[in-house]
Formats: sequence, structure tokens, C-alpha cells
Amino acid sequence: MGTLGTLMKHPDDIYPLLKLKMAAKNLEKQIPPEPHWAFCYSMLHKVSRSFALVIQQLGTELRNAVCIFYLVLRALDTVEDDTSIAADVKVPILIAFHRHIYDPDWHFSCGTKDYKVLMDQFRHVSTAFLELGKGYQEAIEDITKRMGAGMAKFICKEVETIDDYDEYCHYVAGLVGLGLSKLFHAADKENLASDSLSNSMGLFLQKTNIIRDYLEDINEIPKSRMFWPRQIWSKYVNKLEDLKYEENSDKAVQCLNDMVTNALIHMEDCLKYMAALRDPAIFKFCAIPQIMAIGTLALCYNNIELFRGVVKMRRGLTAKVIDRTKSMDDVYGAFFDFSSILKSKVDKNDPNATKTLSRLEAVQKTCRASGALSKRKSYIVKGEPSYNSTLIVALFIILAIVYAYLSASPRI
Repeated sequence: MGTLGTLMKHPDDIYPLLKLKMAAKNLEKQIPPEPHWAFCYSMLHKVSRSFALVIQQLGTELRNAVCIFYLVLRALDTVEDDTSIAADVKVPILIAFHRHIYDPDWHFSCGTKDYKVLMDQFRHVSTAFLELGKGYQEAIEDITKRMGAGMAKFICKEVETIDDYDEYCHYVAGLVGLGLSKLFHAADKENLASDSLSNSMGLFLQKTNIIRDYLEDINEIPKSRMFWPRQIWSKYVNKLEDLKYEENSDKAVQCLNDMVTNALIHMEDCLKYMAALRDPAIFKFCAIPQIMAIGTLALCYNNIELFRGVVKMRRGLTAKVIDRTKSMDDVYGAFFDFSSILKSKVDKNDPNATKTLSRLEAVQKTCRASGALSKRKSYIVKGEPSYNSTLIVALFIILAIVYAYLSASPRI
């Protein structure tokens, strides 16, 4: 739950953090009894706790479909990410993966830790997949086929141009957006969104992850795999790994800002997609990751620490986003707040400053035009209230006791 010092600095993180902790506890109690579904939901919780929490908002039928969709693509991604697998072995598996999901006897040992368990016991995912409705199965198969083919293409192809970058992100994430839109439509919950807007939802998240994970990916053993396009990084250094060296700090930050500016182009499409959603549960499921993405970009921008270690939003702020994202007004407000933070960090001497500011001002104009900014209280930009440290500690202890009591109490 973070250090006491962090909680004293951000005391209004305490309540959302406790709610998040209790939601995680309840999630563990709601794991289905059937062995294959129990495996799927337990595995979902292990490989992505935040996604497992958000998915619980959905109704049972759609939740099951989205759970299996996520695990199928996570398994596909595990094959692609394992740099120890030779290309001549990996490519056929990626291309045929959409057929393997129909075969409960199929498995392939790769990956590490929880991902290896997922791959070794993939039969549980296939068994659950076969219990989904035909519309869900067809959507998952279609996206898995297209994604596997795209991943196979980039096993043998470097990301050279920005067009290559957009194409790769489409295969690994834009197609996820298309698939989710199809699942929402198959559940008769939403109108079928356009491919363009669905694609942008995925690209915004994927580009954020690619930016944030620079150091982890460049240090990958036995071989690094990077997706920063040469067209961008070659303006600043001779080799992509040069960005992590201290003597290149100025150029590294400029390259990072260029990458963030590229990601910002998708923001307005994301807002259009979310504004069209009708189902409150689906809305929250879609909105929380998007707010986390703009928040992460605001944190990464102009931040040399990205090349030194892990950069991510504090857990208390994440808990607030999960707790307080309920309507499109909240989304407009959060996008405005985080874009304001990012805007305040733009150095006028940065090579891409004009382009960065233009994209931020465009999305802020959209947020202002919504009329939402006057209806909500910012929990991101405005100064945190000042509290006596003794009172904060006392409050924390009281809330911890309440949480412990509620966790131990039998459910009625």
C-alpha cells in the first residue's frame, strides 16, 4: 500500500487504497468452482491484477469472454516475447495459434514464472473458450489469427519507420481494441465502433507501454527486442541502446519526448470512442486504462529516470483513478489534468515542443468544450490538503482496523 511517508504526503490516497485492497480480496472469493474457470480467473489475477479488478465490472457472460480473450492473447504474446525460441519454431506457432485455441490437448512450454504456467496448462483456457457463445468464439479466433500473422511478420522485420511502428502496434494492440468492440457488440451491449477509433484505443495503450518499458526491453536476456522506430531514435543517437548511457542524457530525453508526442496523436480518437459507450460497466472497463495511459505519459515526459529504472504512477493515484472514474465527465477532467501536467513540463527548446503543445492544446480544447471541467473536483493537479501527521497515522490505523474487521466478517 506504499510507504507511510507517501501516505502522509497524499492522505486522500488512503481510502481508495483500502477500497482497492478490499476489492482484490473479494475478487479472490469470487473465483468460479469449475477447475478450468478457476484456473483462468486465478491466472488473470496473477498476470494482470489491475485488469482482473476492472474486468469484474462486467456481467458474467461478457466477463468470461473478455477473460478468455485476454488470456489467449497473453499466451500468444508470451510466445512472441520469448527471445530464446528460434524464429523457425516461433513463426509457425504464431501463425497457427488461432487453431490451437480449439484444441484442449495443445500446450507449448515457454515463458517464465506465471506465464510458463499459463502456457503449460493452456488446456484450461481452451476448455473455457469452447464454452463461450459462437459470436464470442468467432471474434476471438479472428483477432488471434490476425494478431499471430502480424507478430510473425515482425519477428523477421525491424521497426524502421513510423509507419512500421503504427503497423506493429496495430497487430499487437489495435486489434485488441477491434476485438473488444466486437465482443461488446456480440453481447448486445454496444453499437459496433469503427475500426479506426477501436485501433486508436489500442495504439494509445501500446505506445505508452513501449515508451515506459524501454529499459526493461533493452536489457532483455538473451536478446533485446525493441520497438522504438529507427526513424525517431536515429535523430538522436547512433544505436538505440545509447539512450541509456548517462553521457547521452540530453539526447535521450529529447528522443523520449519525441516518442511521447507521437503517442499523443491518438488521444482525441480515444475520447470519441469512450464518449459513444452506453453501458456503464463497459465504459469504466475502457476508461480506466486510458486515464492510466495519459497519466503515465505525463510522468514519463522529459523524465531521464525512464532510462535509469522503473517509472510508474504511484499506487494511491492508480487507486483514485479506479475508484473515481464513473462518467465521461471524469475522463475529460482526468485527460485535462494530466495533459496540463505534461504541458507544464514542455521545454520551449525541445525540438518537438511546438508539435507537443499543439496536440495537448487540441485535447484540452475538446475537454473544455465538453463542459465537464466545472462539474468535478480535480484530484490530480490541485495541491493536496495539509494534515497533521499524528492525525494521518491515527486515521490510517482506524481504517486498517475497519478493513481487517470487514475482511474477517462472514459474508451474508
